[in-house]
Amino acid sequence: MAQADSLAEATANATWSRMLQGNRRFYTGKAEHPWQDKETRHMLTDGQNPDAAVLACADSRVPPEIIFDQGLGDLFTVRTAGQIIDDAVVASLEYAVNKLHVSLICVLGHARCGALETADRELDELMHSITANADDSLATADAIDDFDEQIANSDSIVMRQAGMSVWQAREAELECAEDFERVHVARTIEMLVDRSPAIQQALAEERLMIVGARYELESGKVEVLSF
Repeated sequence: MAQADSLAEATANATWSRMLQGNRRFYTGKAEHPWQDKETRHMLTDGQNPDAAVLACADSRVPPEIIFDQGLGDLFTVRTAGQIIDDAVVASLEYAVNKLHVSLICVLGHARCGALETADRELDELMHSITANADDSLATADAIDDFDEQIANSDSIVMRQAGMSVWQAREAELECAEDFERVHVARTIEMLVDRSPAIQQALAEERLMIVGARYELESGKVEVLSF
């Protein structure tokens, strides 16, 4: 069993290294666009065997296959605005782990994320509403103490997930958009693991590795995040 675990870890590390090498080719203008030919397309008609799954933002500027310079069949990609997680996202990634046997999941955030910018703005509006309606400083303090609960009970899934990430970053005295993006990737990984017993099991059995990363729009570089 230990040998199998070691092999899975080596496979995941090799896959991640290969993806980062592809990103380097991309941002240095030396992309190879591998495995995008007619022969590869035909070869994949009977099935797929991707190396990794990527949960990324749906932003049109952040296509994982391009920024990692990968080809057809290399990445199992799930994309939603702000990497927001719902049941469909969890089920898709569980399929990648249990049926396609990917050894790596990359949660990929990015600079200037519209979902986080929206959440940041709506948090300010909500805070202003709370403080404006409070009768005195004690009422204001009580309302702010309940702010986590108000975000968690929001009708907006963007506010419940991206908004909570921004709020937790602010609570940690982090104020720049780059830090909001990094915190959101970390929280997305936590939410994914919390919501999926199948992914928990794969991690416990050391047949899966999850990494967090952040894409910089201007440079084209992928920043590897450590938590």
